[in-house]
Amino acid sequence: MDVLAREDLPFPQSLPEFQRIFPNDAACAAYLESARWNGGFACPRCGVVGEPFRFEARPGVLRCRACRKDVSLMAGTVMERSHTPLSTWFWAAYLIASQTPGMSAVQFQRQLGLSRYETAFGILHKLRAGMVRPERDKIGDTPQEHVEVDETWVGGRTRGDGRGVHHKVLVACAVEVRHRKPGTKLDNRKDGRYAGRVRLAVVPDRSANSLCGFVENAVAPGSLIVTDDWSGYAGLGRRGFDHHAIAECGDPEVAEEFLPIVHLVFTNLKTWINGIHHGVSAKHLQAYLNEFTFRFNRRLYPFNAFRSLLGIAGRAAAPTFDELYSGEWTHPTFSGCG
Repeated sequence: MDVLAREDLPFPQSLPEFQRIFPNDAACAAYLESARWNGGFACPRCGVVGEPFRFEARPGVLRCRACRKDVSLMAGTVMERSHTPLSTWFWAAYLIASQTPGMSAVQFQRQLGLSRYETAFGILHKLRAGMVRPERDKIGDTPQEHVEVDETWVGGRTRGDGRGVHHKVLVACAVEVRHRKPGTKLDNRKDGRYAGRVRLAVVPDRSANSLCGFVENAVAPGSLIVTDDWSGYAGLGRRGFDHHAIAECGDPEVAEEFLPIVHLVFTNLKTWINGIHHGVSAKHLQAYLNEFTFRFNRRLYPFNAFRSLLGIAGRAAAPTFDELYSGEWTHPTFSGCG
């Protein structure tokens, strides 16, 4: 049974309710146990089903009575190998899930009362890893919508003598364009168009190999795709897409008319990065793109992210602090969403 769909695993709708459901580490451990074994504890080593040994001082560990193997409730989640208390992790996931715009590592450290900035930074990046679903679905798979695709530069200021020397990073975006149904209240534009799911990724350059490769990974085959007339998108038709290229010729009014939603996403992305995080490094930009995507795609259902963030809906790999700073960790691309 899908963990995210289980009614026996409640999500707190308010701060008092959170405090009531998760008052301590033991309550958090019980929640994890229920999420992992809906029908009762089953030892992953010997397969025996039955009540395990429990330890008051180690609520996150169970011991099989048959084979005596210790089983960590945090194994297979973003919390694996962490020495941070379970209750702190649950607080962290609740803050990230309930704060619609998110928060910086400094704000996060202050809210959780953490003594070290590095701890807050590491927890946030582990939670961002929980936002990514390996078996991600592709967008644009319904005939009632089309997909806008474009790219933009994100990051530092241009330097030098005006010849375009900069430290910015190229980001590609694909976003579903849907049409408002009569009687619904959505973030629609005046013509009834609004953004569906979005995909964002760092790309190395504007070549056909990079841009068409991004589209193939993000968008369902056969989808109707609208782009500008940049040559990097010219091969989409040969790759199985219904491609429409708009000759905007640098005219912003043409771009607004034919690619309004993807440009709106880029504006929101840059405002979010600069306003909440005050800029991010190129090394970790993909992680922030994943967070923006996760929040954007769940903006109509902000309270459905809690269990996904902790990675208890399925196995989730998360970076260690050393991997983050050494560059050994490669942030995964694309975020899990509905």
